[in-house]
This record gives sequence, C-alpha cells and structure tokens, in this order.
Amino acid sequence: MGPLLVIGGIIAVVLVVIAGLSLRSQRASVIEERLGRYSELNNFANAVAEETPKEKPPTFSERLDMALKDRKFASEWKSQLARADLKLTVTEYIALHIISMVGVALVTFVIISPGNVIATLILGAIGLFLPRFYVSYKQSQRLHTFEQQLADILGLWVNALRSGYSVLQALEAISRESPDPGASEMRRVVQEVQLGIPMEEALSHLLQRMPSDDLDLIVTAVNIQREVGGNLAEILEVIGHTIRERIKLKGDIRVLTSQGRITGYLISGLPIVLAIFLDVINPSYVGKMFEDRLCGWPMLAIGLGMIGLGTAVIQRIVDIDI
Repeated sequence: MGPLLVIGGIIAVVLVVIAGLSLRSQRASVIEERLGRYSELNNFANAVAEETPKEKPPTFSERLDMALKDRKFASEWKSQLARADLKLTVTEYIALHIISMVGVALVTFVIISPGNVIATLILGAIGLFLPRFYVSYKQSQRLHTFEQQLADILGLWVNALRSGYSVLQALEAISRESPDPGASEMRRVVQEVQLGIPMEEALSHLLQRMPSDDLDLIVTAVNIQREVGGNLAEILEVIGHTIRERIKLKGDIRVLTSQGRITGYLISGLPIVLAIFLDVINPSYVGKMFEDRLCGWPMLAIGLGMIGLGTAVIQRIVDIDI
C-alpha cells in the first residue's frame, strides 16, 4: 500500500515484539520466583539469595526518563500531566504522540483518503498533537471542577478550624469529606507535610498543580496568617463568600455571552461543513480546489487562516475576566 504502510507496519511489529518480550520476561521471572520458593532442591545459599532482593536493571523507558528528567520540556510535560491527573511518564507521553501520529496517518492513507499522500501528511501532523489537546482538555476540566469546589472546601475548612482542628488536621478532614479533585489535592498536601515538607512549600506545590486565582488568594492568606497570626477561620470565611460571589457572577456572564460563543462556533464550522457537503454531492465541482496546487491550495490555506483568526477574535471578545 505504499511506503507509509510499510513504515507503519514495521513500527507496529516492533512495538508488539517489545511488548511480548517484556511480558514474557516478567512471566518467566514470576515463575522462577515461585519455583525457587517452593522447590525442595534449593540449598541454603539459594534461600539466602532469594531473601536478599537484587536490584533489577532499569528498563529502556526508565533509562529514557532518567535522560530526559533535566530537560525543560520534560519538566513542563510532567507539570501538565500532573495537572491533568494522568499517571503517565514522559516516555509514555512521547510514545503516545508517535502512536497517535502513525495511527491517524494510516487510517487516512487506507480509509479516509486512499493513496493521498498530502492528506496523510496533514492529518498525521494533526494526529501528533491529539494527545496534547486531550491533556489540555483534561487540565481545564479538572481546574474548572476544582474551582467550583473551592467554596465548599473553604466551608469545611472553616468549620474544622472552629471545631478546634489545626490547619493540617482540617486539610486531612477535607481530603476525607470532599469529592475529587479537591480530596486528592488536599490529601497530597497532607502527605507532603507529613514527609517533612514545610506547609508553605506544600501549598505552593498545590498552586502549581492548580493555577487558580482563587486558590492563590487562599494560599496567600494562609501563609500570612502563619507568619503574623490572626483568626484564620474568619479570613477564610470572608474569602469563601468572595469566591461564591465570583462563581455566581461568572455563571451570569457565561449565560449572557452564550449567544456570542455559539455564533462563533457556527461561523467557524459552517464553511468547513459546507465544503465537505459540496465535495460529497458534487466532487468534480469542489475537487478542483483540492487538486489545483497553484490556486486552490493557497485559497484553502487563506480561508482556514481567516476562519481561525475570526474564531480567536470572537472568543477573545466573549472571554470576560473577573
């Protein structure tokens, strides 16, 4: 089916072979361990060797993670994966990009547009960024859910402090009573403090994972209270009331700007949907634009660029910061 199919097939075979070898080695090690444990032929030296665990050599992914841990993009990707609450390493994230690119390219070359190298390259490049789009979506969704929970979290925090709990005990109670992602984030703060990390640094880590203006206000208030003293329950109660009013105002603004946002989506998607519809009912009419590299392709590029610019402008207008 062409060079892309050959390359994709080779990559798929290599991945399957690597996965099979790793599973086989793991299964063999488990079997050997069980046989060595229950075999009557083992002497005392083998029993001592069994009790002393040997360090396993690092795998390829672990070595690659160690090589990339000091790189700037690797630290940024780790932060993004932590914000999205995805249990992936940098190596797995890179492999996901490659698999997504190859998979989308193969589907395009075989099913969507058979034999079309240009469409394969374009959609393959888009497939390369699909994992990043998903991670960005998970980040925004998780941050939005956390911001919606902040007012309730502060209510629990205030009640716990007034009941006589310390700050750490209050955070531990919140981690038990609140839903995710608030519970998991507060639980991580408690665990970091129990491991010896100062409270200020643990809260700073929380703010890095959840970059929210409301959370920044809370962390600042807690740090100032720990330095100069004061009634933390009253401070958090005032902040909670402010956050509730801000959430209410954001909801009102979202309702008022919904018409503008939907208009932007319609204006952006209508030309693309219309072009696809015309290409389906009359391929000879619209197909000339895709076949003519001298005039058709520049027109398509200019049209897509103007659609993207118009979408960005509309979203910028309806995005009102509070």
